[in-house]
Amino acid sequence: MNATNGKVPLLVQAVVKRFRQGNAYINALNGVNLSASTGEFIAIMGASGSGKSTLLHSISGLTSIDSGHVLIDGVEISGLSDSELTRFRSRHIGLIFQAFNLIPVLTAEDNIRLPAVGSSGLDARVDALLDRLDLRSRRLHKPDALSGGEQQRVAIGRALVADPAILLADEPTGSLDSGSSQEFCKLMRDLCNEQHRTVVVVTHEPTVAMWADRVVVLQDGVDVGSFATDGLHDPQTISSGYQNVLRGISKEAAKCH
Repeated sequence: MNATNGKVPLLVQAVVKRFRQGNAYINALNGVNLSASTGEFIAIMGASGSGKSTLLHSISGLTSIDSGHVLIDGVEISGLSDSELTRFRSRHIGLIFQAFNLIPVLTAEDNIRLPAVGSSGLDARVDALLDRLDLRSRRLHKPDALSGGEQQRVAIGRALVADPAILLADEPTGSLDSGSSQEFCKLMRDLCNEQHRTVVVVTHEPTVAMWADRVVVLQDGVDVGSFATDGLHDPQTISSGYQNVLRGISKEAAKCH
């Protein structure tokens, strides 16, 4: 499987999302811009309330935006009806959540199969994913018989089965132990390197962000900066880079006063 088709997998332009709070509105996202190229692994970091999960949900179409543009694989999703968006998401966007969201009565194999039921070549794709994710011996087990790491791998398989343009993961390691967390991150890195997958992960963990190519920092709904990880896989470097971006913003704010 290969996600490369000549189109830009992700383009976010001046996205604004407001939520009502009492008699007022707050900007959860305030003019955010973001792009990702084929095979790029991006980590989005920010404090609680910075808007990072809202951004991911806006990219996936799970949350509608108030203004701006979100293009996935060259298609502006804000222009799609609910039914069109549901079909588009199932074919072009792979979603991975912290809570796994597996169907408890289905086996691992059938959970992976579910988003692409009826599509051609499905059996071969599922078999390949079971092998790639080291789940062949667990294919007939239901979620309650799987470890947290195995459940997350099933969720990854489900996200990949339709060969999407982009994988989106929202705090995907929050329910995993440290070992399973690093296995997940290495798998995402391998998917980028080997299959040219485009991956966007929301996280607050430097040990997750260190596997990315680039870290984008959000603060108060604004993309305030980004930095390259240089492939060092070093959480201290990530922490320093993150703080440096925020310190740069603080210095600019001080100059304005």
